[in-house]
Formats: sequence, structure tokens, C-alpha cells
Amino acid sequence: MSDGWETVGMADVAVGDRVRYRGFEFTVARVDEKFLGREEMVCLIEDEPERWRAYPGPVTGEVERLASGT
Repeated sequence: MSDGWETVGMADVAVGDRVRYRGFEFTVARVDEKFLGREEMVCLIEDEPERWRAYPGPVTGEVERLASGT
């Protein structure tokens, strides 16, 4: 089976996951739960040599995650 994208909840994203969110594709370097002290928010952090970026969103939101096939 080849790799494909699956829709998952923001709360299901883990460090190392490859995701597509808000028009960007990146590998998650860190997940900040309770973003800005708000239980309903989460922030996915990208930390690459060429770019650092934070992607906040609702914990109930969805992202596309690359699913590895076997």
C-alpha cells in the first residue's frame, strides 16, 4: 500500500507527524497543548532549518496527516 493522507483531529497529531494544514505541509516538531492557556486551543510547531512557524487552531479542528502504508 502506498502512502496517503488521512483526516485526523488536531488532538491526535504527534511530534514527527507529517501534516497539511492551512495550505502548508510540514513535519510537526512540537505540539503545544492549552495554547495561550486556553484548553480549547492547540498549536502545531514546525521547526526546520529554513523555516520556523506556529500553527494554532482549535483542539477539535482537523488536519491531514500522512499515513504510512505497509
